[in-house]
Amino acid sequence: MTEQLTDDEKLTLKTGAFGAVFMVSNADPGVLAVFRESFAASGAMADASGVVKEALTGGPLPKLPRDSALEVESVVLPALRRALEILAEKAPQDVGVYRAVVLTAADRTARAHNGVSPAEAEVVERIRGVLGEDATGR
Repeated sequence: MTEQLTDDEKLTLKTGAFGAVFMVSNADPGVLAVFRESFAASGAMADASGVVKEALTGGPLPKLPRDSALEVESVVLPALRRALEILAEKAPQDVGVYRAVVLTAADRTARAHNGVSPAEAEVVERIRGVLGEDATGR
């Protein structure tokens, strides 16, 4: 059974997902890389379904801190945790969808420009850890 998500809950899902991409992109910044990475991540977001697609494709964009990677992480990682809690409560069938979309977007972002740097790999692993999956996808 799926319950309707509130606007705040949708924004939490969006903050986690878009923020994860932002974290990876900022791990190894570059002007041209940003465009390639954004395009790569948008494809993963478009593949979402159910309440996850509704949350990620509607409403306002999340406001993320821009001052430091640590500040971004302090907003994004809790949003990812909270997003999983929201989905587990209101749309348990979509928890896996959210995990897959966020991880695919983060992985595509990391690979979009000259392969995955060590800094990007580290950020993706932190995101994976929050989402409860190890490197093998479990």
